Amino acid sequence: MQTFAEELEALRAEGLYRSMRVIRGAQGSRVELDGKQVLMLCSNNYLGLADHPSLRSAAVFGVAFGVGSGASRLVSGNMELHERLETRIAAFKGTEKALVFNSGYAANTGIISALVGRGDAIFSDRLNHASIVDGALLSRANSHRYAHRDTDALERLLREKGGKGRRLIVTDGVFSMDGDIAPLGKLVQLARQYDALLMVDDAHGSGVLGATGRGTAELSGVMDGIDIHMGTLGKGFGSFGAYAAASSTICEYLVNKARSFIFSTSLPPAVLAASIAAFDLVDSAEGQGLREKLARNVALFKERLAAAGLDTMGSETQIVPVFVGPAEATMEFSRRLLDEGIFVQGIRPPTVPAGSCRLRCTVMATHEPAELEAAAETIAKVGRELGVI
Repeated sequence: MQTFAEELEALRAEGLYRSMRVIRGAQGSRVELDGKQVLMLCSNNYLGLADHPSLRSAAVFGVAFGVGSGASRLVSGNMELHERLETRIAAFKGTEKALVFNSGYAANTGIISALVGRGDAIFSDRLNHASIVDGALLSRANSHRYAHRDTDALERLLREKGGKGRRLIVTDGVFSMDGDIAPLGKLVQLARQYDALLMVDDAHGSGVLGATGRGTAELSGVMDGIDIHMGTLGKGFGSFGAYAAASSTICEYLVNKARSFIFSTSLPPAVLAASIAAFDLVDSAEGQGLREKLARNVALFKERLAAAGLDTMGSETQIVPVFVGPAEATMEFSRRLLDEGIFVQGIRPPTVPAGSCRLRCTVMATHEPAELEAAAETIAKVGRELGVI
């Protein structure tokens, strides 16, 4: 049996070892990383709200309600700000009700394992986030994975594997490592045809995509066709936490059944207040302007990468992967870019399959076009030096 130290050495040898870097100061388009000023090109802070003055002021206001919530929601930790945030989320998503969770991971594991169990069936896109995979495992339902975005394969599974219990189709809205979008229109159709619930994890779409930032469901024109809208507050909204937006019945059921909700101390007041401010900002003219600038930045960055011959793997969003292949080459690419003043992470197994390693670039509304043009040029230069192009 390998010791822990030996396993760590094996990870190093395979190019799969992970470590953390330290950012000093606030999250922004440029940060101080390990004492060096670099361009941030791997943050999920898509609209730049994580250090926005409105969210900072709201967080200070929230501290007036205390630093912590004191307990779980069902004990004594259900505060006025929790109720206000949930009302705001439900209005934003157009649902009867919403329920706040402490993280995206807690939301997905809690929601899925509450809604289905033994004798039920889950139908999950093969590239869904790890938290969805873990939620399916915790549920003990029969889990069926279909080929990425392959609705014909999904329909075959729905016909052959449904059983007599509940059926849950679950998908990412935006796939976090590829930047492509789920075929929500067809998924809504199949859910209705086969009497299944449809849950969409829109962590990377909410606040960013759609005419008013409602996410991939709005972009696809199916806001009313989603049974459970799951999303996070720490990406486009710049804060922290997650939510389920659904019918009153489903939210009430989750309050009684979702273990990650029931057994967690609730989010603190400052986070709640900042999140409410984030929804107000996303709904404002400023929020619209940020989405429009983000879209222009994304188009510019992709155009420059494509012109250089780099493979962005069919990205449709602000998540822009650059295909490399082997793990060690990917990490060397990332290291060389950091030497050039660009902070972008290499993505390796188990996050992505072996042989499909990539740089995961993410564009922000607060990037300047000249910064993105220069970054694309540098990525192309290093890519040529490493033989990626």
